[in-house]
Amino acid sequence: MVSELVKNSVIFGCEGPNLTEVEFNFFKATSPFGFILFSRNIVDAKQVNELCLSLRESVGWYAPILIDQEGGRVQRIKFPLALNRIPPLDEAEKAGKSAKSIFKLRFSSIANELRSLGIDFNCAPVLDIARPITHEFLRNRCYGVNKSDVISLGRVAYDALKSNGVFPIIKHMPGHGFATNDSHFELPVVKASREELFENDFAVFKAFGDAEIAMSAHVLFEAIDPHTAASTSKKIMDIIRNDIKFSGLLISDDISMSALPGDIKRRTANLIEAGNDVIVHCNGNLMEMSEIVNSGVVPNTLTLSRMASVIEERKKIEHNKFQNLESSRSS
Repeated sequence: MVSELVKNSVIFGCEGPNLTEVEFNFFKATSPFGFILFSRNIVDAKQVNELCLSLRESVGWYAPILIDQEGGRVQRIKFPLALNRIPPLDEAEKAGKSAKSIFKLRFSSIANELRSLGIDFNCAPVLDIARPITHEFLRNRCYGVNKSDVISLGRVAYDALKSNGVFPIIKHMPGHGFATNDSHFELPVVKASREELFENDFAVFKAFGDAEIAMSAHVLFEAIDPHTAASTSKKIMDIIRNDIKFSGLLISDDISMSALPGDIKRRTANLIEAGNDVIVHCNGNLMEMSEIVNSGVVPNTLTLSRMASVIEERKKIEHNKFQNLESSRSS
């Protein structure tokens, strides 16, 4: 049972390409839900596979290992371990009517690259709508400039990842496309009306209400909650659960991003109290990770149920991938 495997509702990063003894013992003691890798953790295929093995050995089970492998500018794994790809929006515009088939190939290939390295969760697709005002940190990571294109290509990306054995994590719920600032450094403030948001940005995520995992956005929607970032807003969480009708596991964007106010303990409390199921901490700072655990991130019954659903669905993904492989061999 997941309740016997996960003590703390967190996803942690590690400092380098190899797990230190201190990190191994910390993860063993704290039993996070999973881990996330960055470019600093990547050297070659053998090393990445060994790192994934060490991470899973530390917690004693086949824990989820995440990465941001969107292709283009946000691509933690580089050539030759992964193909170099142009940013999704650039590729979609270049492909025109062939975009769906191109995106299917793109994300099938990404999934196979990740699985070969021991990574089984990808923080993609990006379901934000690109606009002329969208900050450059995000704009060309999007799939289109209107909701229909984003929904269409997002679904292709989602299905391609999943059918090739990698769990997709949709982001940035409930929509980051109006952001004119980079949330890594400051809190973006969206001035769009409630009607505009529900008609477009929120509607994209509503079309993915069946997703098992989503990542919440560090962005403030002035028309809904003028005081609090979406990821820490109970008003936004109510929209996510009751209007968008997302019932899956909700993980936070990186807790270390400067869009969030306060120290790590305050951020942790704000994210959990708002309704995030899992806290994501990426930089590998052991002191900060200890503070998060000490702040109280023991999963509640509902979060454990959502975690269990994710793990059960992962078994189906792996089974389906095996069946597809056997079918292709026999055809």
